[in-house]
Amino acid sequence: MDLSIHEVATLTGTTSRTLRHYDEIGLLAPTRIARNGYRHYDRTALVRLQRILLLRELGLGLPQIADVLARETGEVAALTTHLDLLRQERARIDRQITAVSSTIHALEGGDNPMAEKMFDGFDHTQYKDEVIDRWGADAYVRGDAWWRGMSAAEKAEWRQRVAQLNDQWKDAASRRIAPDSAQAQALAERHVHWLTGVPGIPTDLKAYVTGLGDMYVADPRFTENYGGTTGAEFVRDALRVYAATRL
Repeated sequence: MDLSIHEVATLTGTTSRTLRHYDEIGLLAPTRIARNGYRHYDRTALVRLQRILLLRELGLGLPQIADVLARETGEVAALTTHLDLLRQERARIDRQITAVSSTIHALEGGDNPMAEKMFDGFDHTQYKDEVIDRWGADAYVRGDAWWRGMSAAEKAEWRQRVAQLNDQWKDAASRRIAPDSAQAQALAERHVHWLTGVPGIPTDLKAYVTGLGDMYVADPRFTENYGGTTGAEFVRDALRVYAATRL
């Protein structure tokens, strides 16, 4: 595969000027430059460009995209992570479609739309009561303010980090490594670091981490994030070991 800059621009719906800019800032270099001065791109470059365009759609700026790409190794792993993000976004949009369709159906029938169904998929507040019940109103208020204060790009980057971590948990579980192994404990450390980055978490971090591990197994909404019950149990067990030895 060897496409000229004009062919790539036509194929992707972008412009030659944009591709040259990506080269100038070190985000996407051409594979070779022909005698006529045209930039050419091979398969590896096109896969990288696909990642760049997908991350742009998620709202990330070019410096953030460069950081994401620099941290990732392996084309398949990177695209798998992004595929998970796209599926999550599709699920959210599907809920919005269902909510709007339900409203239209109710209005056409002369009925009042059900308020509790009208806004499903529009924001993250559907778990408000559950968060307050488990960890208190202060935890919800602080976490909610933190989330709402983030830009669209920052939210997209945060989701990207979560998807990457989930994928690595699933990979480790599929290889049946021990929860107390060095690799599993490294993942647990990253997981706890991610948790502590959210304002409003309980002060008893050990109990919080072990409690979340139990919830990952008990709640299907979380279980599916780790590839099913077996994966969630692996995450729980690794977090228990980490909490017992490091917290």
